[in-house]
Amino acid sequence: MEVALLLLVIAVIFVAKSVKVVPQQTAWVVERLGRYDRTLSPGLNFVIPFIEKVAYKHSLKEIPLDVPEQICITKDNTQLKVDGILYFQVTDPMRASYGSSNYVLAITQLAQTTLRSVIGRLELDKTFEEREMINAQVVNAIDEAALNWGVKVLRYEIKDLTPPAEILRAMQAQITAEREKRALIAASEGKRQEQINLAEGERAAFIAKSEGEKQAAINQAQGEAAAIREVAEATAQAIERVAAAIRQPGGEQAVQLKVAEKAVEAYARVAHDANTTLIVPSDMREVSALIGSAMKLVAGTKGA
Repeated sequence: MEVALLLLVIAVIFVAKSVKVVPQQTAWVVERLGRYDRTLSPGLNFVIPFIEKVAYKHSLKEIPLDVPEQICITKDNTQLKVDGILYFQVTDPMRASYGSSNYVLAITQLAQTTLRSVIGRLELDKTFEEREMINAQVVNAIDEAALNWGVKVLRYEIKDLTPPAEILRAMQAQITAEREKRALIAASEGKRQEQINLAEGERAAFIAKSEGEKQAAINQAQGEAAAIREVAEATAQAIERVAAAIRQPGGEQAVQLKVAEKAVEAYARVAHDANTTLIVPSDMREVSALIGSAMKLVAGTKGA
């Protein structure tokens, strides 16, 4: 009975040690008699107790690794405190088990040395501008070496760049001066543009005014010319009608009568003027001679 119970206990222990359940995103490395044999995948697996054992357990998830802060020297001999974070993943459990005694420590040290080397080739101002380039170079350098450790470096991110306090004050003063300079330039550009706009406005107003005056003068001249043409045409028509009337029978007698009436009216007006001394010809034939001269002039004009 005791032997049976002992055999049952041994069987339970044997089964317990032979059955292995591997979680998802996990890899277990099995050694047989101290030598690598195989890698167990997620799920139910079996091993031979006392002959095989699970020597290493690796997580296949992406692992963030905090890289400790360190002091780097830039190209222009400025101390700079830098810390970052590294993301990696185990891709080969066998190499991760036997490629390095501590691949996490190896990755951390390599990240620090690579970061010092990259920043040492840059000036202080460039370190703030070239973060992406620094991150890429660190990843490339570590990833190449980490292949032998069964690890894939996914990315590296700089968390903080901290220069000395004196450098910070100098940078702040430089930024303040630069902002004041840009403000002065913007103000002067605004004044310059304002003066240009005013000058262009005055120029446009002067041109518009002169164009208006020019057009007004042209219109006035054209109006006066049109008026002169109308008067001349009316006068010509009147003269033509008078000439045509003279050519009609009795026209000359009508003209003589009209001239005599005008002469009598002229003498009458002169006589009514109190300040005028009227001298009447002693011989009224002189008046007839004056009318006759006028008629000869009209006849000469008609003949021409």
